[in-house]
Amino acid sequence: MNSFIVMQGETYQQEQNAGILWTPLTDKSGMVPHSWNRMQELKKGDRVFHYVKGQIVAISVIVKGCRKGKGPDGTSEAFTAAAEYRELDVPLPVKEYFGAIKPLLPLKYSPFQEDASGNSGYLYPCNEELAMKLLELISGQNIFTWEQEQLELAIEVVRKTEHNPLMTLVAEMELEIKTKMRRGHEQFRASLQPLWKNECPLCGVAIDAALTASYAKPWKDSDDAERLDPYNGILLCANHAALYTAGLIAFTGGGRLRVASRIPERDYSVYRLDKTAKVPVSPEHAPYFRWHKRNIFIEPRKVKLLKTGEEV
Repeated sequence: MNSFIVMQGETYQQEQNAGILWTPLTDKSGMVPHSWNRMQELKKGDRVFHYVKGQIVAISVIVKGCRKGKGPDGTSEAFTAAAEYRELDVPLPVKEYFGAIKPLLPLKYSPFQEDASGNSGYLYPCNEELAMKLLELISGQNIFTWEQEQLELAIEVVRKTEHNPLMTLVAEMELEIKTKMRRGHEQFRASLQPLWKNECPLCGVAIDAALTASYAKPWKDSDDAERLDPYNGILLCANHAALYTAGLIAFTGGGRLRVASRIPERDYSVYRLDKTAKVPVSPEHAPYFRWHKRNIFIEPRKVKLLKTGEEV
């Protein structure tokens, strides 16, 4: 099961009434925008968050995967997918909760802009971390917003939500997403450990409970294959993992340590950092480590090539 966000605007009611998602096959120039072409990724069982005029207003379940057919006008060629819509009793205003949503947006193909407005286009991927946050916020809006004077009605409210199709869907999605992420993280860690001999290459800590399988290209920015690729990360102690995730340290494609200037050199011993450190890497690590250095490392990018062609 995968999740998506669809930007519908004025077309929402038409598509909701027809029980579909749809886009033309090509735009006026004969091209296929990425957000239209993504329709072909829709499979039976996928979930879709519906964004309309600044709010998430519904969640749908894809009941028939994408196929080529006729659009709602019955004449134009289109990508279509049958969907069962479940509207929110209380829509989720994205801008109001954007502080919690923004950190989970992918760098590429984000459905939302920096100002919390929706991007142009139609269908966008929704990674599992973002989907979980949206579900959490939707649940808070639609279940847990009782006023003090309504507490005496709480039992009746709970009784009604037991048979609420929307809340049933939310619960199912949360369970499926948590299971997918847990299994993915477990598989990633298990395959990563042997590459680093079960110890942190920066400080030598080898206590399993103190080691973290740290992604170079985060879950939110990776596809399913990259999330399980053991070369997309490094095994680090909890302290160094926190620095790596925060972009305070990075590695070149050749494994050389880079430390952000925010950490003064006089404090390197405190963090057990050695500016000359080089971790053992394979060629397969290089694209992931370079991605992290370009996109996560907090230093302004200064590209300098060694004689070997490696980026410093």
